[in-house]
Amino acid sequence: MKPPLLSEKPHRPATKAALGKQSVTVRQRGRRLTLAVAATVLAFTPMACGHQPSSQAAAQTPVSHARPDPTALSGSGTFTPPDPASKAITYNPSLAPPDAAVLASVTPSGYYPRTVATLVVAGLLPNRSYAAAAHTNACGTTGQDAGPYYQNRIDPAASPQAASTNPRYANPRNEIWQDIRTDAAGQGTSQTTVPFGFTDRRPGSIELHEATATPTAPGQAGATGAPIACVTLVPSQ
Repeated sequence: MKPPLLSEKPHRPATKAALGKQSVTVRQRGRRLTLAVAATVLAFTPMACGHQPSSQAAAQTPVSHARPDPTALSGSGTFTPPDPASKAITYNPSLAPPDAAVLASVTPSGYYPRTVATLVVAGLLPNRSYAAAAHTNACGTTGQDAGPYYQNRIDPAASPQAASTNPRYANPRNEIWQDIRTDAAGQGTSQTTVPFGFTDRRPGSIELHEATATPTAPGQAGATGAPIACVTLVPSQ
C-alpha cells in the first residue's frame, strides 16, 4: 500500500457547529438566489404585460391633467427589527421572521394608464396567506409610519385616525392590493395590475398585514389588521 504523502491531511468529520453554519449559509444563499431569479424575471417582463382594463375600470379612473410619471419603483431586502436605516422591517417576528426576504416592484405598464405590481417573498411562514398593499409613505420604526393605503382617488372621509373602509375607494381597482400565499417552503409570488398610473403622487412602501386576506364588505373594506412587515419603495436604477 502506498504510504500517504506528508502534504496530505487526514479527513476530520465536520463538527455540529460547522454543519450548523453551513446550513445557515445554504438557506441564505437559497433566499438570495430566489430573489435574484425574481429580479431577473421582473427585468425581462414586457412593459405591456397584464390585462387590458375593462371599460368599467377605465371609467372609474379619474382624468388627471398632471404629467404622467413613468418612474418604476422597487424595494428589496432581508427583514430586520425596526431600524431607521433599514429598507425592510419586521414588526411581528412570529409572522415575519427577521431572516425572511422580500422583493417588490411597482412598474408603469404599456400605453394605457395602468401599473403592474409584483411581490416576491422567501422565508415567511409556510402555507400561510398574507394581506399586503401599497402605502403612501416609506417604512418607519412603527407600522403606522407607512401611512394609509395608497389610493388613486382619495377617500375624502378618511383621516389618519380613521382609515378608508368605503368600498367605493377601498377596492383593488383604486388601491394596490397584493395579497400573497406562501408554499411549503415559505416562498410566494403575487402580481396585480391596476387601471391607473402615477402623476404627482407615488406609493412609498408595501406592507404585509396580519390578516390572511383583504376584506371588501362596506365598513370593513381594506381593514387588514396590524402591519407585520414593510419594504420601502424607491425609484429603480
